[in-house]
Amino acid sequence: MSDFQDKARAATAAMRDVFPATPLLRNAHLSDRFGADIWLKREDLSPVRSYKLRGAFNAMRKQSAERFVAASAGNHAQGVAFMCRHFGKKGVIFMPVTTPQQKIQKTRIFGGDAIEIRLIGDYFDDTLRAAQAYCTEQGAHFLSPFDDEDVIEGQASVAVEIEEQLGRIPDHIVIPVGGGGLSAGTLSYFGTDTQYSFVEPLGGACLHAALRAGHPVKLDHVNTFADGAAVGQIGALTYARLKGVGLANALTIPEDRLCTTMLEMLNVEGIVLEPAGALAVDALKDLGQAIRGRTVVCVTSGGNFDFERLPEVKERALRFSGVKKYFILRLPQRPGALKDFLNVLGPDDDIARFEYLKKSARNFGSVLIGIETTDAANFASFFAKLDAAGFTYQDITDDEVLAQFLI
Repeated sequence: MSDFQDKARAATAAMRDVFPATPLLRNAHLSDRFGADIWLKREDLSPVRSYKLRGAFNAMRKQSAERFVAASAGNHAQGVAFMCRHFGKKGVIFMPVTTPQQKIQKTRIFGGDAIEIRLIGDYFDDTLRAAQAYCTEQGAHFLSPFDDEDVIEGQASVAVEIEEQLGRIPDHIVIPVGGGGLSAGTLSYFGTDTQYSFVEPLGGACLHAALRAGHPVKLDHVNTFADGAAVGQIGALTYARLKGVGLANALTIPEDRLCTTMLEMLNVEGIVLEPAGALAVDALKDLGQAIRGRTVVCVTSGGNFDFERLPEVKERALRFSGVKKYFILRLPQRPGALKDFLNVLGPDDDIARFEYLKKSARNFGSVLIGIETTDAANFASFFAKLDAAGFTYQDITDDEVLAQFLI
């Protein structure tokens, strides 16, 4: 047994005085669907609904500092707040000004009087700089969400519990990747005794970029939809442990496709997952024959989902599935023109949006139209009828710029 494994097991044992192990549950729905023995490691059921309190716990129990500083808009902030209260330490948590009130309130609830929340910066980079400057001025301990050996060791407790609960090491483990703390800890604990899939959101694939470059690189742009895993650059310490995993084991998931899995898990299983928490489950779609007949563990890393985002998730899922499209129609300004358009609709087509944008000419107007149907194949017939009727239109469903302003 390696020194790292010993430390991870010691950290796991110490955690039992603070919170119980999260469940490892076999999922019959996914097992039947993918022809494998699928288990979910439910980190979304931890006291802060993510695994982040593990690393925070391990770092705080090993550090003598009386004041800890974190920069986070989400799960790391809540984990640090929870542990500051537990250990009786003072915490200063820097969050962007744009952080939703729900996340601020939850962090304050977990930390109580043990923490102070400072809202600084419109963007996370500004918040991070402010937090690090505070540490320099005040001599406080900056607690990284992932690039810290104690944090990596603490996150490895997920792997320790999986082995204990399953009774063995799984054949295949699917892990979401943000900054790399969870994946680095799991890889360091299990070593080469299992097959890995490391999963990132397409708009924040910092591990994939680092593997291609041979070193950590800063992404030019990060899509923050899957905010729990949307990291601009993988950690130096975490990459040092992950650099040999190979590009074939680093998967990227389109954010819109992720929404289909979030809805499926909510509607079919009653499981609430945040976007990053659904990454491992969604990746099963790409693994296919590689997992058939095997025992697979997916880490559902978090369930801090604000239900105000549900309409957006549903919208993105419908568009990805091809059953909802938006287009701009050039509609003649004459009696009966709208009726002519309505006659084009099939029995399963529904108008979800109808909005005049402007008159592009005296005799024509531009209309934004959203159509939702029951089967993506219905759109072939719909557009064929539009063409036959002589309508001029532009499909803007996948036009990110227009969609951002119009949809």
